Amino acid sequence: MSATGGPAGPAGQPDDGWRQLDRRTVLVTAAVMAGVAGGAGLPVLLGLAGGMPWWRALALVLAGAAVLIAAGAGADYVRWRRTRYRIGPERAELHTGLLLMKRRSLARERIRSVDLTAHPLLRILGLVKVRIGTGEHTGAGESTLELDPVTKAEGERLRRELLARTAVSVPGSHREGTLAVLDPRWIRYAPVSFVAPLLGGAAVGAVMQVSEWFGAQARVIDWIGERFQDTPLVWTLVVLVAAALVAGVVGALGLWVEMWFNHRLEREPGGTLRVRRGLFTTRSISIEERRLRGVELVEPIGVRLCGAARVDAVATGLATDEADRHADHKTLLPAAPRAVADEVAALVLRETGAPTSAPLTAHPHAARARRLRWALGAALLPLLVLTLLGLLLTDVLLYVAAACAVLFLPLAVLLALDAYRSLGHALGGDYLLARSGTVRRATVALQRDGIIGWTVKQSWFQRRAGVLTLTATTAAGDGAYSVYDADEHEVLDFASRTVPGLLEPFLERPERTL
Repeated sequence: MSATGGPAGPAGQPDDGWRQLDRRTVLVTAAVMAGVAGGAGLPVLLGLAGGMPWWRALALVLAGAAVLIAAGAGADYVRWRRTRYRIGPERAELHTGLLLMKRRSLARERIRSVDLTAHPLLRILGLVKVRIGTGEHTGAGESTLELDPVTKAEGERLRRELLARTAVSVPGSHREGTLAVLDPRWIRYAPVSFVAPLLGGAAVGAVMQVSEWFGAQARVIDWIGERFQDTPLVWTLVVLVAAALVAGVVGALGLWVEMWFNHRLEREPGGTLRVRRGLFTTRSISIEERRLRGVELVEPIGVRLCGAARVDAVATGLATDEADRHADHKTLLPAAPRAVADEVAALVLRETGAPTSAPLTAHPHAARARRLRWALGAALLPLLVLTLLGLLLTDVLLYVAAACAVLFLPLAVLLALDAYRSLGHALGGDYLLARSGTVRRATVALQRDGIIGWTVKQSWFQRRAGVLTLTATTAAGDGAYSVYDADEHEVLDFASRTVPGLLEPFLERPERTL
């Protein structure tokens, strides 16, 4: 039985059209298990060597590693033997399982994505993992088929065959080929993302965990204490936080290179957008333009202060289950200068000008007052708790509360004012535009014909302020995009102009009779 031929059917007869995964999956699994065994074996070896001769400890570790590798490779061999797939004229099918055979089938007309990924081991062997999805939210992976692995040529064949569509005429710009390529200078936006502080904290935790494995955590803490024994506590904290941030910045730069190396956004004949990227783990993500409903410009606060934004797709069928809800799956362009992001958004939407750069209608001052109240309330609550505890326990907490008030109250006011300035909405040709957020500001350009409903929310406080929140419901992207705290009269007229006839029946009032 060959790696690409069909497995035997009943009575040894071949099943036409059935194929197997590549048999080198067993080699990949053995290599991965060897890495796991090596990583876990070192601390185990050090622990055992303290109570027995080193050669005996080494023999036990090697024996355990051999069992682990053999078990993993054996299980994957059984999986390979019992897995087959077939792409028929109407359905894509996958059968797998030993005692309990699982059969999964997707109608070809419902397939919306064929994504290819390959980590370093797969790339060395010329293999890829293929994920076929319908984009439906059915749960338990029932809307996806995963072929792990097949040859790279087979993966490309499957992608072309399953996404083959009759080309349709789309109005607007018809530029095909490369729409955007990575500019290495964009790496300057990596350190100002939220990833840097998170990676810095993870680095500190990793150092402490590894030192604990080797029984040296106390010595590490003592070493740090000796270096800062004559330094005031405040400066000690500043230096340690700065060191963690430096580690986070280095990690963010490395992660950016791994994720976005050789990034390329292309439009293929027939109306398919394809994103390819990755240094060690390569990824190929395809999005049919017929399920594209718009784009979203995302500006985290650090990136925004540098005048940059990233471009995400608003499309149906991108998030198929909980394991696949990753922001980078819908990202068409990483953080880039805002002018470049607007240009790419226009090219993706086949527009001559970027809808995301259109002027927006400002929201009433009542929206600013609401954000100021929220921000000050969020900042004052912990201060009140610290003050109360300080009065009951120790004066130190009173000084901490005062310091926090000096730092956080002005910051809360600045963020609230920025959140108000970020609010806006407008109609830009065929698109509804809505912008909101401060820590993560997002501007969505949503096709008006992709809106399937409206949700109008108005709390008691909003009624007193004369504002309301209007939410456009769509089958794409996050499913709902809101215009927050807009003037209640203006925004209802805005909704009726955006999708005529959709909201009017709910706004009509019966005539009064005398």
